Amino acid sequence: MGLKSSFEALGRQGTRIAAASVIVGVVIPPLAAAFKLLFTAAIFLLLVFAFLRVDPAELQARFRSPLLVAIACIGFMVVIPLAFGLALPHTGIDRLGPGVALGLMMYLAAPPIMSSAAFAAMLRLDTALTLATLIVCTAVTPLLAPLIVSYFAGEALKLDVVQLVIRLLAILGGAFATASLLRWWLGNERIAAAKGAIDGINALLLFLFGVAAMDGVTARAFKEPLLVAGLSLLAFAIAIGLYVVTTLMFWRQDLKQSLALGFSSAHRNMGVMVAAAGSGLPELTWIYFAVAQFPIYLLPALAAPVVHRLVERRLPPGK
Repeated sequence: MGLKSSFEALGRQGTRIAAASVIVGVVIPPLAAAFKLLFTAAIFLLLVFAFLRVDPAELQARFRSPLLVAIACIGFMVVIPLAFGLALPHTGIDRLGPGVALGLMMYLAAPPIMSSAAFAAMLRLDTALTLATLIVCTAVTPLLAPLIVSYFAGEALKLDVVQLVIRLLAILGGAFATASLLRWWLGNERIAAAKGAIDGINALLLFLFGVAAMDGVTARAFKEPLLVAGLSLLAFAIAIGLYVVTTLMFWRQDLKQSLALGFSSAHRNMGVMVAAAGSGLPELTWIYFAVAQFPIYLLPALAAPVVHRLVERRLPPGK
């Protein structure tokens, strides 16, 4: 089996590899600690390959009708984090420590995960809409996310808003520029032919990312099991709540579109925020980031039968 075939085989097992990474990180804490040194590099490379995998023609087709994309992005990046931020003082979450509130706001202010289009395809939803929304939300992240996080939870962040903006621009802009250079060098046809291999590389990077994200979780779980369990439940509640609320907000759209937007809203790329913040994060913020990966990796598989049933019932045959 050649190298390309090996990567393609890995790519076909991407969701299983991602889920396994979380388990490995929890079971083997020293490996999680070692991989954490590569965390920022893994985030950057995941972004590069995600941008590289974007089909320009598919994206251009979606932007011919930009209104839905614009409304979704305003909802994801402005309305939802502002609503949660305003409600935060009345929830009692701050009693768990400022690090938890910071983690929650960093999650809500982040763009959708870069693999959202791949998950949308797996769930048979509108991948073009998912991709267009992802690109626009990611583009505005350096401008909006630092301001929102700083305003609602800035006292726990050992980094001023200008530094966070610069770091986000460097990570996101650098990844986009690198992907653009690779596309110019390789050409669209060669990249399209290598999509399976790119998925395999992404699977390996997701494994590294997932293991690294679990650093400190096992020790904290033994020390304060109720706290870690509570944060895990909070992460699931936030993800499920965002999925349901966003889907209902766009219910009058095509069902594949409303469910796709619900998924994108529920699963946020907090990793890019953590990478930009660097080492200035409270421990509880990192722990929340880690447990927030559980619903990202587990909910798509759990939701798939329900989503497929909903789509089959509402849409006529052949659609």
